[in-house]
Amino acid sequence: MSRKEEAIKVFQGGFNCSQAVLSVFTDELSIDKEMALKIATGFGGGARNGELCGAVSGALMVLGLKNGHYIQGDVKGKEQAYKLAKEFTDRFREQQGNIVCKELLGYDLSNPDDYKLLADKGIFKTECPKFIECAIEVLESMLSL
Repeated sequence: MSRKEEAIKVFQGGFNCSQAVLSVFTDELSIDKEMALKIATGFGGGARNGELCGAVSGALMVLGLKNGHYIQGDVKGKEQAYKLAKEFTDRFREQQGNIVCKELLGYDLSNPDDYKLLADKGIFKTECPKFIECAIEVLESMLSL
């Protein structure tokens, strides 16, 4: 099963978009799936505020775990990590038109009325998988996985 297929299965199983993206890279990142799902929980739906798309957040977590800055004073490492984050968000935005959840979905899921419309219209089921797949495609091309 491809990462995209696995991530969609995770998403359809009741996890959010951020969890779906991060959880399919756990083997390469040497973290366990439970830890990944826990870390990414609060980032779905733009951190429940309709802000940065959860699929994007999950992807940025992957990039950080793979190439993140962790040594104090390592300016080059920090610059490289920021460069990768910028490259990812630029590429995602180029393909999807935005990186903000409420802009991508056309509704603000932090608003209870909008959330109900999103759910009633099935927008989470039709749109979010596209963002998850795009995030994984961009990640795989950037990481050559």
